[in-house]
Amino acid sequence: MLCPSNAAPHPLPWGSAEFIGLGFSVFITIIMCERFGSPIMKSLAVVLGLLVGCIIAAACGYFDSSGITAAPVASFVWVKTFPLTVYGPFILPLLAIYLILMMEAIGDITATCDVSRLQVDGALFDSRIQGGVLADGLNGMLAEKAGFAACFFLIVMGIFAKFAAAITSIPDAVLGGMTTFLFASVAVSGLRIISTVPFTRRTRFILTASLALGYGATLVPTWFSYVFTYTGGNRAKAGFFDAIVLVMETGFAVTAFVAVGLNLGLPEESEDEEIESLAGDLGEREAEERELEMRGESRGYENGNGGFGTRKLWNE
Repeated sequence: MLCPSNAAPHPLPWGSAEFIGLGFSVFITIIMCERFGSPIMKSLAVVLGLLVGCIIAAACGYFDSSGITAAPVASFVWVKTFPLTVYGPFILPLLAIYLILMMEAIGDITATCDVSRLQVDGALFDSRIQGGVLADGLNGMLAEKAGFAACFFLIVMGIFAKFAAAITSIPDAVLGGMTTFLFASVAVSGLRIISTVPFTRRTRFILTASLALGYGATLVPTWFSYVFTYTGGNRAKAGFFDAIVLVMETGFAVTAFVAVGLNLGLPEESEDEEIESLAGDLGEREAEERELEMRGESRGYENGNGGFGTRKLWNE
């Protein structure tokens, strides 16, 4: 079996050096932009990496042009009408899908705010989450240049089908090199946000319980497939079971639900509050020491004999 398929223009076995090199060309381009690029190139490193990968793939014959050739030059967005109906068995699975996509959107928005040096907590951050998940910020977005640019590309991709076909024909190896960096960036942003929370016994327990199930679902995606063995003709019941299986087999969804439930169910302990207060005080003290170190000054500290000494904050 060859990848991506036997009918591809340049099929190769899975894990071949050519595919790995194609993915690494994107990854290395991103690294080079970060190391040697200007500020705007660093901001566009992922896009430039994808562009370089596409150029190499096109030059080496990895692009499948059959979809581009078959796509019409232009088509109308509204080509067919569908009757307005509600299919009951799909309600619960779609709700489960929405919850999963909501969790994914919250992670993406949080990571975007983090790399953009915006706050990741507070009322303003909550409003960004609401705007991203519930789309109540759509009318505000349309008044911005980014909104007009997004609408322009959506119209172009929808009407001129060849543009959309060109995007979908990008080789998986090129997309893999880009998404590997993006997903790792989201994970690192999440770790940075977690590091700002004091690691009390309660928070460690919540992280342990939620990540254990989440990583398990990621490593073994079909672990919940045989829990429900219903084979009857009740489609609503089958849809309900499918929704549960979908949530339980999605790693970040399981992690989020378990973490939220434990965070609401486990009470705060006095020891945790003391540790959290102490961690906050230590953080403020370290920030003050760093500021004094930058100024080349020193500060007093309490020694073991109950007196006070002087700690030098510069290297002699």
